[in-house]
Amino acid sequence: MPDSSRRAGGRRLVVAGASGLIGRALVESLRADGIDVTTLVRRPAETSDEVEWLTTEEPLDPAVLDGADAVVGLNGASIGRFPWTPAYKSRLLWSRITPTRALARAVRELGTDAPHLVSASAVGYYGSVPGARLSEDAPRGETFLADLCGEWEAAALGAGPDGAVSIVRTAPVVHAEGVLKPLLLLTRLGVSGPIGRGTQVWPWISLADEVRAIRYVVDARLTGPVNLTGPTRATANDLGFALAVRMNRPYLLRAPVWGMQLVLGPDATEALLTTDAHVTPDALETSGFSFTHRTVEEAVAAAVPPAA
Repeated sequence: MPDSSRRAGGRRLVVAGASGLIGRALVESLRADGIDVTTLVRRPAETSDEVEWLTTEEPLDPAVLDGADAVVGLNGASIGRFPWTPAYKSRLLWSRITPTRALARAVRELGTDAPHLVSASAVGYYGSVPGARLSEDAPRGETFLADLCGEWEAAALGAGPDGAVSIVRTAPVVHAEGVLKPLLLLTRLGVSGPIGRGTQVWPWISLADEVRAIRYVVDARLTGPVNLTGPTRATANDLGFALAVRMNRPYLLRAPVWGMQLVLGPDATEALLTTDAHVTPDALETSGFSFTHRTVEEAVAAAVPPAA
């Protein structure tokens, strides 16, 4: 267990899901600023800053969270793995709900002394709503991913009324390990182009702004749902074309919806590629947050080296 006395004079955060793209970047950013971070790991702890959890039936000891400023839950199997078979959809659900319930239970047991719980969700909560502007008060959609997000958020809210709970609905991250991963190879090979119509609105955010936004939510103690998405509307074509320009490759070949459904499955195709959702970061911007990368073109430029 972390030595809370050693950290009594400084700030400490607990991060679950620290091995993923966002988690790694968040922990690195926090530690670079001298903030102590305890990570919850699903293996034997190797350092004093790690705590093993979810490897047995034993619940998370609330004492692990005691004295922390916040606990950030980022757990979840990748939605970028295809196809979404029934077994993998069950894994997508379990890997989010089980850790979130464990964190919420520990927070609830600490009562009024509990840290701020910042729990991940996704903009998939809204489903596909062409033509609409989706702020944090927009209703939940009707897709598989929307249902998953609804259960995920309900698990976090199980922390109870005494604790501060934030739900960060994250957009696909513009990064080589994020939304760009399947697009980079196609673009490099010169076979990229519009996905379906190509005019569907895709929420997005840069990795730098994702980390800055999570830290902002903690520091400003924003509660309730918070959309973590870039401030400027972008379509699938905007992202794909920006990547092609950055890599000096063509953007011509259209990918038909039926072909994507055949390869990826209908749920993944609908949730990730053909969805049309203009999600806006109202809670962040009205509270004073400023973005480093305000357009998808800036986010692509930050994530991908220019062509030689």
